[in-house]
Amino acid sequence: MAYNNDSEAFPTAVKILIAGGFGVGKTTFIGSASEIEPLSTEELITTASVGTDDLVGVEDKSTTTVAFDFGRITFASQHVLYLFGTPGQDRFWFMWDELCTGALGAVVLADPRRLDASFAAIDFFESRGVHFLVAVNEFDGAFHYEPEEVRAALKLDPRTPVVLCDARDSRSATTVLVALVQSLFSAARPT
Repeated sequence: MAYNNDSEAFPTAVKILIAGGFGVGKTTFIGSASEIEPLSTEELITTASVGTDDLVGVEDKSTTTVAFDFGRITFASQHVLYLFGTPGQDRFWFMWDELCTGALGAVVLADPRRLDASFAAIDFFESRGVHFLVAVNEFDGAFHYEPEEVRAALKLDPRTPVVLCDARDSRSATTVLVALVQSLFSAARPT
């Protein structure tokens, strides 16, 4: 199939997953990027999660996604990204396969204070052949890593994009999505 321009290579509606470990900022990212009021399934963390959910590194977190988050953003008036945020806790991972169905790509949101929490999401997308990028959510007070340092620490393929972001900032979240779309374009072009 020949492509005359980038818009012909990219479908009109695209499903994108926003994934990562518990407490990395997925709900915040979708809320920042979405042009609509996002659907959020945040619930209070209760004592029932003690012994089940690992709160190490996110002890102040008081809510958690129990199903998925949903948002939407339109690019160039004809391309719509539907954003589905995955739950981060291990006990909700059974939902990832369903959420992944039909997804064209994914953003793996990483916490620089807990990079090891990214391995499971990276493994998930690599094993399913889903194109993804890693977006390092630069939390206040966290050590700053350069993208190449993150790539080395996570043992990523050299073709996997790594970008820095602030999930709270609309422009930053949108820039991550643009980087993913550009990466998808590049991967779709025939060589």
